[in-house]
Amino acid sequence: MTSFSTLLFTTEADIAHITLNRVDSANSMNMDMGRELLEVARQCARDESIRAVILTGGGQFFSAGGDLKAFSSFGDKISERLQELTDYLHASIDLFLNMRAPLIVAVNGAAVGAGFSLALAGDFVLAADTAKFAMAYTSAGLSPDGGATYFLPRLVGLRRAQELIIGNRKLSATEALDWGLITRVCSPDQLMADAQALAVQLASGATGAIGTVKQHLLLSYDNTPAAQMALEGQAISRLAACHDGQEGIQAFLGKRRPIFTGK
Repeated sequence: MTSFSTLLFTTEADIAHITLNRVDSANSMNMDMGRELLEVARQCARDESIRAVILTGGGQFFSAGGDLKAFSSFGDKISERLQELTDYLHASIDLFLNMRAPLIVAVNGAAVGAGFSLALAGDFVLAADTAKFAMAYTSAGLSPDGGATYFLPRLVGLRRAQELIIGNRKLSATEALDWGLITRVCSPDQLMADAQALAVQLASGATGAIGTVKQHLLLSYDNTPAAQMALEGQAISRLAACHDGQEGIQAFLGKRRPIFTGK
């Protein structure tokens, strides 16, 4: 277990667990959490033995977003310090989006502001039925960070994104599921067990293929059909020659379950 002051980070077998752990501050993000989140994101991205990642919050909150109390202490350096903090957050999210291992976000409580944005970065987002979601930036005179203005229009459309970001509409977990923001609603006492079961399932998959799919889905927003198909052709031919591609083909021909190693 690596020691951090604002996070808990452990790895067990091929699954990494990240817990936001500023419980007394509703897991709000200060500079230390920004730095430490980037460090664990780097570890998850570079360690090829990690084949699934679970991200959750400690206590009753997932994350209340930015720590406004900490922001107020920045004084006349607030612009520079907030830019530094968002740089840490954005670099972390970029790593989570592009790493091979799938990210499972287990939203155990309120996900507000940057906490909401961070949840959107998950490949799978499970939420307790008691969880709440809110942007809340403009109510503090601020605009979103963490990729919210990228993800929300794509997930829910422009009008609903405007309602969430400008109108500060709050969503229950059930509403978030109906809007297509999350993958599944769970009972609070089952949330982490469900996240772990999903992580075990994904960690037994072909990690290289999963990572390739993650990248292709992100690129599809900007690519032409021809460019996207060119990527697909290059990728499937490369993966077919890799260990897991060969294993998948031979398992299909042999009518047996494949044993993927992530290679």
